[in-house]
Amino acid sequence: MRARPRPQRHLPLQVLLGFLVVYFLVPFWWVIVNSSKDAPGLFGGGNTLWFADTIDYLGNLQQLFTYDNGIYGRWILNSTLYALAGGIGATVLAVMAGYGFAKYRFAGRRFSFALVLGALMVPATALVIPTFMMFSEFGLTNTIWAVILPSLLNPFGVYLMHVYARDAVPDEILDAARADGAGEIRTFLQVAFPLMRPAVVTVLLLSAVASWNNYFLPLAMLSDNRLFPVTVGLGVWQGIASANNAGSTSLWSLIIMGALVSVVPLVIAFFTLQRHWRGGLSVGGLR
Repeated sequence: MRARPRPQRHLPLQVLLGFLVVYFLVPFWWVIVNSSKDAPGLFGGGNTLWFADTIDYLGNLQQLFTYDNGIYGRWILNSTLYALAGGIGATVLAVMAGYGFAKYRFAGRRFSFALVLGALMVPATALVIPTFMMFSEFGLTNTIWAVILPSLLNPFGVYLMHVYARDAVPDEILDAARADGAGEIRTFLQVAFPLMRPAVVTVLLLSAVASWNNYFLPLAMLSDNRLFPVTVGLGVWQGIASANNAGSTSLWSLIIMGALVSVVPLVIAFFTLQRHWRGGLSVGGLR
């Protein structure tokens, strides 16, 4: 007797997941399609979700990196600097703080960690104006440090590293390493850090992406367009194009191509770190 097929209990969830996938992929597809069009193809009234008769990726890309003396290339380099400095710096501080909260007992530990949890509830945009006023007193506004230094603080990264270190790094292993004569730094680097690698990669990826996509902070801190990240730079171009629609049709093509190019480093970073992510999970499982 043939068994009756089991009802698909997860069908509504699968339908919802499929809808979300389409919802997130359609804007990306729109950027891919329209970045291949020139100004007439972009505003010619054709299908915005399909390619025009003329595909001009290389032409738009060349115009993008030569427009206004190649300022877009400088914006990309600025975003790379901010993402690397902010991502790596925030990860180092989060790893040290999270590991310290999880594995050491010291006076004021609970209160300090409660402050970290409280910082999670404060929107980052709410701190931009106070940060600007504080940095202006030290003469740091309109410098790269006005973007990098605030990016080093990542309360969520500290919380994530604390939770992961508490559960993934057994105290018995640390005690065994100390009994064998290893100091605290060696114990952390050779014993705890390999077990924490998946969480470290996660915090690094989240911090780098947040720094790359940061918009409001550099918008408030910077006035020199040579220091803008790509997010603020494209926003400035969008404002110019919106204020002068009649003569800025070609600028819209550059904005769309610039948006597509700005996504490529994030995709590369994700797939590059994903390999180390899986490797870290395997190491943690073997231990």
